[in-house]
Amino acid sequence: MISTDRVAAVELLRKGDLVALPTETVYGLAAKALNPIAVAKIFEAKERPRFDPLIVHLPNRDWLARIVDVPAGDRQLIGKLADKFWPGPVTIVLPKREIVPDIVTAGLETVAVRLSAHPVFAEIVGELDEPLAAPSANRFGCVSPTTAQHVLDELGGRIPLIIDAGPTEHGIESTIVAVRDGRIAILRRGPITDEQLSEFAEVSTVVGTPKISSPGQLPSHYAPRTPLRLIESVEAFSPHKGQRVGLLQFGQRRTGDRRSLKFAAVRSLSERQDLREAATNLFRHVRELDALGLDLIVAERIPSRGLGAAIMDRLERGSHR
Repeated sequence: MISTDRVAAVELLRKGDLVALPTETVYGLAAKALNPIAVAKIFEAKERPRFDPLIVHLPNRDWLARIVDVPAGDRQLIGKLADKFWPGPVTIVLPKREIVPDIVTAGLETVAVRLSAHPVFAEIVGELDEPLAAPSANRFGCVSPTTAQHVLDELGGRIPLIIDAGPTEHGIESTIVAVRDGRIAILRRGPITDEQLSEFAEVSTVVGTPKISSPGQLPSHYAPRTPLRLIESVEAFSPHKGQRVGLLQFGQRRTGDRRSLKFAAVRSLSERQDLREAATNLFRHVRELDALGLDLIVAERIPSRGLGAAIMDRLERGSHR
């Protein structure tokens, strides 16, 4: 059921039920993080493998020391990152305390934590005054939801309540970082870019690792049901005879010219080539093309600078299979 009843959301969460909630990144499927039975319902509803850890959303910064053991040597840097980016779309992976159930961390000794900047999420988690585990509210491996309707399309009949607060702001999941020995390792790219983080410390990016150390590291993820393929040049691409292909492009739509006549449908991430607008539109446009019964979706590569690197990360993993 889609609703705006925040009181009902808090009551359901208190009882150990699931509620889909808006965040500033994507819609999340929330349950009390310190209740392992409630958390198990997340994995069941999403069909998510138990080896993939979850992000814990804190009610406030006072909860940080209750959930994690902040390393003394990195305390100052972690504090600076929290001061700058919390509440906001940065998740920090830190050593967990025993209070965090193993099901949340997939047995890892670390836990991924953040504070959401979305006013509805913040109100609900603040009223509950308990941390919430809240991965994206979709079937595992599929395209993340950026509206309440997307959640209903994915999880309708599996969860009791979806709180609708309109489209999400950023449209892609949070940036995930680990802080180690005065350095910042980016484990998943997101709205906060490498360049923004490099103002605080030396930054490295961990990609292609066979060992999962945080949420969002699986090589195949964010995938539509229609096969997705990345292409270097729209002009050089030609569909097979009789093949219905959708185009996800970056830049001006050219309806009526040869470029668009090749395709059964065209969606532009941003006609102005604005990376923030492109990130906001990414999952929505992929879902729209996926719903058209096409044979193939092709996506134009975009510059891997700033937020473009996070968008390309999602497209590359969505096309991995």
